[in-house]
Amino acid sequence: MRQHLLIDADDTLWENNVYFERAFQGFCDFLGHSTLTPEQVRDVLDQIELTNIRLNGYGAENFGRNMLECYHQLVERGSTPADSRFILDLSRQILDHPLEVIEGVPETLEYLSARHDLILLTKGKPEEQQAKIEASGFERMFRHILIVREKDRDTYRRVVEEYRLADHRSWMVGNSPKSDINPAIEAGIGAVYVPHPRTWHLENTEIRGGDRLLRLERFPELRDYF
Repeated sequence: MRQHLLIDADDTLWENNVYFERAFQGFCDFLGHSTLTPEQVRDVLDQIELTNIRLNGYGAENFGRNMLECYHQLVERGSTPADSRFILDLSRQILDHPLEVIEGVPETLEYLSARHDLILLTKGKPEEQQAKIEASGFERMFRHILIVREKDRDTYRRVVEEYRLADHRSWMVGNSPKSDINPAIEAGIGAVYVPHPRTWHLENTEIRGGDRLLRLERFPELRDYF
């Protein structure tokens, strides 16, 4: 039976968080704090991100501004305009990095798109996400491309109702327990968890489980179930 597969993008179809991690490492090296470890610096940045995400959303540009705010809180020397430019350049390097598609994704999407109804559902800054989608060449394999501000239970219910998807034939496929798996299950649809070793730590949480939870090791394994 034809299924409705809602598929995540970042760290499901292509690499993403690894570039943010590299930018953060560059930030820590530049900050050079005399007492705080990178983990402690990360704790400060996390609090800034959790506050600003509610106002500004996700994306590399917002990440750069968050690092800049963190820098101004923690810097132990005089801050200069050149310092600000350096930190913001770290985030621009994320945007400039060539798209790196995860192994096995293209042929798996080709297979699935011939058999099922595919909808790309990703969150983030629309301009940044659209640029990655266009660079991937995957747009033609999806019936709809949806870029949303947040992925929670209400988002999934809204998508299901707006596109008239049958709950019992709808699945969310992704790597994030917080955004892809738990809220999809709460919304009454199935979820396929495809873990990524570099998933953003703020997206990791305990998976609550459910009758329609499928755990895979790699994206190509979707062909064994769909």
